[in-house]
Amino acid sequence: MGIAEPTKGDLLNRLARVRGQIEGIRRMVEDERYCPDILQQFAAAHSALRSAEKVLLANHLEHCATHALEMGGDSATQVRSELVELFHRYLA
Repeated sequence: MGIAEPTKGDLLNRLARVRGQIEGIRRMVEDERYCPDILQQFAAAHSALRSAEKVLLANHLEHCATHALEMGGDSATQVRSELVELFHRYLA
């Protein structure tokens, strides 16, 4: 099914911000900034990535998984197993 256009734009914006955060962390390391300050930025980047994961998971549920479940049969069975695995992996 793919990623819905509004979600795709949102994800690309989020990833651009994360890229900027990572570049900022690199500069902080080069400048030998205070370790707790760098760690705080790592936490912020990690949080931003987790938020992006949740947006993509919501897209998958709303579009891809819903479509497969509506079709029924083997694709519905497969997507149910996939969803359980995704929840265990990304929402634990």
